[in-house]
Amino acid sequence: MDVHHISSKNIDFNVISKVLDSNVRLALSDESRQKVIRCREYLDKRIVNHKEPIYGVTTGFGSLCNHSISHEELGILQRNLVMSHACGMGEEVPPDIVRLMLFLKIQSLAYGHSGIRLESLERLIDFFNHGIYPVVYKQGSLGASGDLVPLAHLSLPLLGLGEVVHKGVKRPANEVLNEMGWQPLELMAKEGLALLNGTQFMGAYGAYILVRAFDLSLWADLIGALSLEAYMGRLEPFFEQVHRIRHHAGQLETAANIRKILEGSSLVRVNRQYIQDPYSFRCIPQVHGASKDTLRHVAGIFKNEINAVTDNPTLFPEDDLIISAGNFHGQPLALGLDFLAISLTGLANISERRVYRLISGTRELPSFLVASPGLNSGFMIPQYTAASIVSQNKQLCTPSSVDSIESSQGQEDHVSMGANAAVKAFDVLHNLEKVLAIELMTASQAMGFRDREKTSPALSDLLKEFRKTVAFVENDQVMYGEMDKSCSFIRNHHVERFFS
Repeated sequence: MDVHHISSKNIDFNVISKVLDSNVRLALSDESRQKVIRCREYLDKRIVNHKEPIYGVTTGFGSLCNHSISHEELGILQRNLVMSHACGMGEEVPPDIVRLMLFLKIQSLAYGHSGIRLESLERLIDFFNHGIYPVVYKQGSLGASGDLVPLAHLSLPLLGLGEVVHKGVKRPANEVLNEMGWQPLELMAKEGLALLNGTQFMGAYGAYILVRAFDLSLWADLIGALSLEAYMGRLEPFFEQVHRIRHHAGQLETAANIRKILEGSSLVRVNRQYIQDPYSFRCIPQVHGASKDTLRHVAGIFKNEINAVTDNPTLFPEDDLIISAGNFHGQPLALGLDFLAISLTGLANISERRVYRLISGTRELPSFLVASPGLNSGFMIPQYTAASIVSQNKQLCTPSSVDSIESSQGQEDHVSMGANAAVKAFDVLHNLEKVLAIELMTASQAMGFRDREKTSPALSDLLKEFRKTVAFVENDQVMYGEMDKSCSFIRNHHVERFFS
């Protein structure tokens, strides 16, 4: 079993991919352990030796920041915070996202600026390592004081409250704690605030989406190349010279990918009677490439965030400072998530248009890609489904980040709505996968009417592997199961193998 050591070193998306593997365990590095201990000792001394109020430690929260709390009630304050903020509603957050939330919260607390006790942080690590995932709900966060509501649900089981999913079964948290021989935590000063303030809900969604989106971007190139081959499209729009004079990195990369995928094809070398192809084929480098550039831009935002301290107040023992500020505000993530959703929708839009062209009965392909159209509807309706999905994506791309609703009696008077942006972008990601799966089915069917022996080695390998999962359609059949199989094919195959 692989062990990832939590430290002050920057993590990247390779680490995120590794963390999503359920065989990875976490351990605190000695460096992080000492930072956490030192920060907590500083906070405890500061509470005892200084009389000035510390927000959220010796005061109430939000607009109640002017209400002082007695020393004897500091722990009760933190417990009350967790309980009162667990107000989530809607669907449950998928386990993969909750796993990432745990990891990112642990990473952020381990930098030693949050005042968490070592035993509390280690309990979070225990949850991660034993696959105990708190039940978190999608609705409730404004993305302003971080993700208060979902992080409250993430934290409830530490207190023996709420529910968890363990070994695939949802159960009361206190039952699982008893089985593990663990006592519920009794929070001390600042700990509830350290757990609830932060951007780990938005961060987990964004990191997950980006890991999958980089893969789907390559799938879009591979499937687009298959559609181009099946449509008997022209290769000239992918020549390097034309992209070199526009300079966009994603465009250059996409064109190079298409040339590599089609290398060795004699079909693509056949003289074409068509002077130009429709934009959905001819402009693959420009459209796919713009999405690649956007993914890289948004990945930079999220790389900063997953390596950040985002609770409040933050402690700086070396400077003898406790600063109440706004690192929990999700505006950078909200804007990035909206941009991310738009870029993925662009890939789905152009994919659906290629499906439409392939079933249109042109370029010596039969109408709806069946030998006997009329008696058979063939691939008529999968295109309807793709059209429905891309229309939904367009609605999901209404930006969340342009909205703000005042809360906490005006103390929190600007919010990011980044959590809503995260959930919408997650839906767009899965919609893109579905549309690409429909295009893969459609293009593979169209290739059944071409001389497959003349296609490139890369596409030949793809078609051979895909046909193990989804068969050529001779006559009308129930299609939704085959469409699901196509989705699973994309999800369960490493796209890089078809580029080698």
